Amino acid sequence: MGLTYGYDIYLRPRNVATALARLAELAPPDPRVPPLEVALPGGDRAVLPFTSHFKSDPVDCSTGSPLDLDMSLTFDVDDALRAYAAADGPGPETDGRMSIGYIYATIRFESALHPGYASVGCWAATSGMSRLFARSANVRKAFTDLTAASGGVCCLFDTGDGGPEQVCWLNGGTTREMVSGPRFPDERALVATWPDPEK
Repeated sequence: MGLTYGYDIYLRPRNVATALARLAELAPPDPRVPPLEVALPGGDRAVLPFTSHFKSDPVDCSTGSPLDLDMSLTFDVDDALRAYAAADGPGPETDGRMSIGYIYATIRFESALHPGYASVGCWAATSGMSRLFARSANVRKAFTDLTAASGGVCCLFDTGDGGPEQVCWLNGGTTREMVSGPRFPDERALVATWPDPEK
């Protein structure tokens, strides 16, 4: 099956539109991709430079159904990104940034960890990209910056195999603690540190 590494961001549902806008800012210009219109719960609407199931038809998530996106994002270049480009050949550098190919995202308006929080899960499309997610400080920074900019409470690096996850961002700051570690013996202990989503 290959590796399926990803970053999972947890945030209040009212902040999902902000997170989507921030993701859109990371997209490379591509006139071939028509804008995707998305209706969100609460009456918010988003127009995104992505596809959903590789289509650009409008998507209605106003009832809280999950949103699946196929995204191309750019990242500030570092040594890990240059090594990935040499092996896997994504887009060239432009102004110090590089596109790395498709990243799949699933937005859930009631996350599995806490129904009062939404989640934005961004998954690598290939094993090579999964290894890049693990190695690149700038990829990690892009997702922790996204968490901060969208008012998120937590960002996890998830290897997708049911093993321990690494906490990258928690309640306003970066960290590198493990779920199944001394501070967070399980996900319930991690979620207990999150503030009331209604506040």
